[in-house]
Amino acid sequence: MTPECRATLQQLSDSTASDAHVASISWGLIVDGRLAEHGHTGDLHDELPADDTAVYRIASMTKSFTAAIVLRLRDQGIWQLDDPIARHAPELASVVGPPGSAPVTIRQLLSMTSGLATDDAWADRHLDLTADEIDVIYAAGPTFAHAPNTAYEYSNLGYGMLGRGVLRATGKRVQDHITDELLQPLEMHDSTWVRPDHDHWARPHRWQDGHIVRDWPTPIGDGEIAPMGGLWTTVSDLAKWVAWFDDDTTDISLSMASRHEMQRIHTFIGTTTVAGRTCPAGYGFGVNLRIDPDLGTIVSHAGGLPGYGSSMRWLKGKRLGVVALGNSTYAHMSTLTMQMLEALLDDGAVPTITTPLSPQFSAAADGLVALLNSWSDDAATSLFSDNVVLDEPFSRQRAAAVRLLEQHGQLRITEIRPTAAASGTIVVQGTGASFTIDIELSPVAGGAIQLYEIH
Repeated sequence: MTPECRATLQQLSDSTASDAHVASISWGLIVDGRLAEHGHTGDLHDELPADDTAVYRIASMTKSFTAAIVLRLRDQGIWQLDDPIARHAPELASVVGPPGSAPVTIRQLLSMTSGLATDDAWADRHLDLTADEIDVIYAAGPTFAHAPNTAYEYSNLGYGMLGRGVLRATGKRVQDHITDELLQPLEMHDSTWVRPDHDHWARPHRWQDGHIVRDWPTPIGDGEIAPMGGLWTTVSDLAKWVAWFDDDTTDISLSMASRHEMQRIHTFIGTTTVAGRTCPAGYGFGVNLRIDPDLGTIVSHAGGLPGYGSSMRWLKGKRLGVVALGNSTYAHMSTLTMQMLEALLDDGAVPTITTPLSPQFSAAADGLVALLNSWSDDAATSLFSDNVVLDEPFSRQRAAAVRLLEQHGQLRITEIRPTAAASGTIVVQGTGASFTIDIELSPVAGGAIQLYEIH
């Protein structure tokens, strides 16, 4: 990243604080598993120290932590994702959709397809509900917007239900699972479920009557809905969390396979626009995903509570991400983090993902060019899967190979462009202009070629 780009990231933070009326912003750039840059836009009221350990509340970004524990318990055999949540927490049997609906499952709660009505305004003021208080809500039957498993509908209460399920299945609160099995192993030592007991934390603010003013004297505490949005943390700790998601070298706390599962679209949302960029979007497990034509797969989650706004956003598989934490009500940090990624793209700092060349595909490519240079039906039978001769008799394929040699002379591979371990394109050249051949390997053992197309 150039110094000019670093200055642009700080300018974006400063302008966001000014335009969106955010009391302070702490932001970070994560590159190759570490916090590479940190910046701060100063607090207008509390003179919060401008370092990466200032504590903010991250609200709904907490859902990624809760989802990770739910998958960890699945991996340990405690439950299956398609289990009805009431199988593990019988008191949730009263949470049912419209007449004829199937029971709400763990998978639906994770992926925002339970059908429970969107509840941000209500839930954000009720993080600290006690077990008895929320049991009254469960028993009365919460409001549904859709039948389960029919539509995307964002639900905070649903993540509270996951927390209850974890408690009943293990005898331990999901908050404690997260602390013991995620925060501590990842050395996120400044991340807590209650307001820090020191002064190095960002006080909540809001914009009112043309001024930034202090919000609640005491932020809302921990409780039954906290699994959806209760964590306090820092840019330094969040950098570790983002890096862990995209690290293929470790299985600390949760397998890479399960982390990939979290970062896959399970519920299609539709086409959405963030910071002027429009692309298809969906919800995974505890994270949002966007398929951007320039940036690739963007994984993210935002958070908003009275007094706070936050966003984390990374490029899947590219080991590059940004986080931004603000301390004004529903601060627009999602726009900021998207603008930061755009700035990195403009700077040339976004790496491209190259698909590794598998030995199997490389051998198939070599074998095909050798066959085209000197056709033999026996060699073709060995190289191809049985559908190839059924799709086009060898006599016709042999004639096409002869014409190819007459036009180009002896062929050689100049480039291989794999798209996956079993497919890709090769660039071939003889004495004249180059051309390409698309190749697909079959699924049977040995990876014989099932299709080749010359362009």
